[in-house]
Amino acid sequence: MSREAGPFHLHSNYLRLRPDASAEVLPVGLTFWQDLAEGSLGDFHNEYLVTTHSFSENWPMWEMHPCGDEMVILLSGSVDLVLEKKTGNKVMPLRDVGSWALVPMGMWHTTKVNAPSTLMFITAGKGTQHRQVDF
Repeated sequence: MSREAGPFHLHSNYLRLRPDASAEVLPVGLTFWQDLAEGSLGDFHNEYLVTTHSFSENWPMWEMHPCGDEMVILLSGSVDLVLEKKTGNKVMPLRDVGSWALVPMGMWHTTKVNAPSTLMFITAGKGTQHRQVDF
């Protein structure tokens, strides 16, 4: 874990935003997601994880963050962010680079990919849950 000034790239280094307003660079290796799930990177209590991911297909799962909101920012491409609401799904189109949406804490969401896309996520990741897409 590093607090160096950089420069860095979000495909090979993610960022932990801590409650004391400090930041920590997290190198992304082959076991990053496994290490995160197992807690070896900490519990992320009151912390945010900043990541980017590229997609060419719809997400195969829904996800939900029970401990905080998530910001989803379009860096390239075109997606529909789908929020599961009691009154039916709400589709939030992200078409223009820089457009973003706020996913409220505890809301299930998924993404339909309209064109190959890259998204940035600022996620309160503690306790994140997943389930299969049902449509």
